[in-house]
Amino acid sequence: QVQLVESGGGLVQAGGSLRLSCAASGSIFSINTMGWYRQAPGKQRELVALSTSSSSTSYADSVKGRFTISRDNAKKTVYLQMNSLKPEDTAVYYCNIISNLRVYWGQGTQVTVSS
Repeated sequence: QVQLVESGGGLVQAGGSLRLSCAASGSIFSINTMGWYRQAPGKQRELVALSTSSSSTSYADSVKGRFTISRDNAKKTVYLQMNSLKPEDTAVYYCNIISNLRVYWGQGTQVTVSS
C-alpha cells in the first residue's frame, strides 16, 4: 500500500513563504513524475508545478518565479518552496506521484495567505 504524507501548510501573511513536503511510503518504486496541484474553494484543481524523472520542471504561469519544486529520489520526497505568497495562492495543495503508470495523491494540506 502506498501513502503520501504532506506537511508544511498553514497560515501566512502576503509576501511570506512556506515550504511544503510530501513523502511517499510503501511499495512504490521507479517514481516518474512528482508534482503539486491546488484547489481553491469553488474552483477546479489545477497544476502548480511538475518535476520529471529527468529533473526537468514546469510551472503554472501564476507561480513562475515565486515557487520552486524539488525532489529527493532517495527519500521519495517532493518539495514545494513558495515565496512571495499572494492571497490568491490560498488553496488546498495536493502532491501527486506517478509511478509505473499508477497515480497517487496526497491527502492535501491547506495553505491560507492573508492580505
